[in-house]
Amino acid sequence: MITPKFYFDELLPISSHRLEIVQSLADNQVVVIAGETGSGKTTQLPKMCLQAGLAENGLIGCTQPRRIAARSVAERVAEEMEVVTGGLVGYQVRFQERLGPQTRVKFMTDGILLAESQHDPLLGKYSCLIIDEAHERSLNIDFLLGYLRRLLPRRPDLKLIITSATIDTGKFARHFNLQKKPAPVIEVSGRGYPVELRYRPLEREDGKPRELNQAIYAAITELDRTSTGGASSIPGDVLVFLSGERDIREAGKFLGKSNLRETEVLPLLARLSAAEQQKIFHPGAKRRIILATNIAETSLTVPRINAVIDSGLARISRYSTRSRVLRLPVEPISQASANQRSGRCGRLGPGVCIRLFAEDDFNLREEFTQPEIL
Repeated sequence: MITPKFYFDELLPISSHRLEIVQSLADNQVVVIAGETGSGKTTQLPKMCLQAGLAENGLIGCTQPRRIAARSVAERVAEEMEVVTGGLVGYQVRFQERLGPQTRVKFMTDGILLAESQHDPLLGKYSCLIIDEAHERSLNIDFLLGYLRRLLPRRPDLKLIITSATIDTGKFARHFNLQKKPAPVIEVSGRGYPVELRYRPLEREDGKPRELNQAIYAAITELDRTSTGGASSIPGDVLVFLSGERDIREAGKFLGKSNLRETEVLPLLARLSAAEQQKIFHPGAKRRIILATNIAETSLTVPRINAVIDSGLARISRYSTRSRVLRLPVEPISQASANQRSGRCGRLGPGVCIRLFAEDDFNLREEFTQPEIL
């Protein structure tokens, strides 16, 4: 039997809540954990559950909204516990699986767990489930939460943890009022350094709009002129949030012709192969500009980022009642999403976030992204 190492980084805020979380799980079937970006909830919670003995009668299942997150978090947790991925800690995503007979902690996308519920309605192989990034409120997450609400009275031995960064904790706690009282909520602060916000809208003072790629290049040169010095021993990497693959390809071509010295431009999107996605987690000597969709907004921590450039846009799933199809129009993101994006550069030290839209525009946006089911 594999002997894992249970090391909890005391610098991560969630580590100081370990005893409280374990005790809450012992006393309740459902626990809601509201952890800010950088609190360590995604990597540390499965280890806490494993150490507390919750894998003795079944698997600890951890869902992530995206395949790249499920894979990278599984590899990170296995590395921290000094075990091989696919052994004690494994993952399953569409078209790829690394699990074994000794696996006790299984990372997967929420779609995988939802599919499993069709042929195993009681989810009998799990003794504990962690639904991470519940604030994203995708169709899969909402269906899962509704399904689990009905399942839990039939599976009193099943423990459930719901966790997120920008969660409306009251709604989730009230939804799981199994004993005629809301589920307990544990608030965990983030480990964030201050992030300076700069607004550089595409519309110039003379009324003429700038082209998006020109605005990104201008923001990069501005960052070069006013280097934060927050991570002086390493080249500061820049994470650029764009709405989709087409914008990423066009920005990549534009920046490739811009003669940026000692700079590597890398795309980050769901369609890339696992090998291409892994490049993001292994920085080299050059400064990197990473062009990403909202895949990098939560769960996924890209190392060495100390600046963010945010277009303020994303492809958001919408259902057209007239044509009866799902569409993915490009729309302005919510305030919560914008704050998540800016928080990506406050991990190593003080960071800078340049928003390519006006502050007034930000203040008029919705506070949270509308749940997909609506």
